[in-house]
Amino acid sequence: MTKPIAPARAKPSRKVPKPEAGYHHGELQEALIAASEAILAEQGAEGFTLREAARRAGVSPAAPSHHFGNAQGLLTEVAIRGYEALADALRDAASRKQGAREKLHAQGLAYVEFALKHPGRFQMMFANKRLVADDPRLRQASRAAGHEFEIIIAELVGGPPKQAKTAAAAAWSTVHGFAKLALEDKFGSVQSEAGYREIMTTLNHVLNYLWPASR
Repeated sequence: MTKPIAPARAKPSRKVPKPEAGYHHGELQEALIAASEAILAEQGAEGFTLREAARRAGVSPAAPSHHFGNAQGLLTEVAIRGYEALADALRDAASRKQGAREKLHAQGLAYVEFALKHPGRFQMMFANKRLVADDPRLRQASRAAGHEFEIIIAELVGGPPKQAKTAAAAAWSTVHGFAKLALEDKFGSVQSEAGYREIMTTLNHVLNYLWPASR
């Protein structure tokens, strides 16, 4: 008697991860970066979580890890873009002036304005413990922003490159320290228009004291 032939076993199907609905690869990255920047703008660096970034982007909690590795990776990308935007702001400010002193003065104003308009992003740019500090793109973006000061300082002080670097470090330290103090309401409330005007007026006095726009 012929034995019945057993039905062939179905091969186990491999589950292929599906892309997040509604997003292509690059679009999802941009959505996560935009969500992260929104959180930073509303809640500051301390209010950021990877889960909340995913929720705002409308994707699964695991999605950010697939694209950026972890929270540090995502925040590092945010910081890189922050430095790039800061470099653009400094370059644009200098391009609108003629003399080196006027350019440096304009850059100082632009630096603090950037910090006041984007406080969460600004704070994250310098929060090394929350970033991939040795990321080469992050280091390059940071140096590029600082180089905008060096270009103008070189016009102003002349001399060897080392001297220009030292003077640029002094300029950056000055406006960065002022920006940090301003964000802590030391020169007026950043939450009001009147406070903002008070801050920028004080900054103008500081810049005119250190680097007068004209002799």
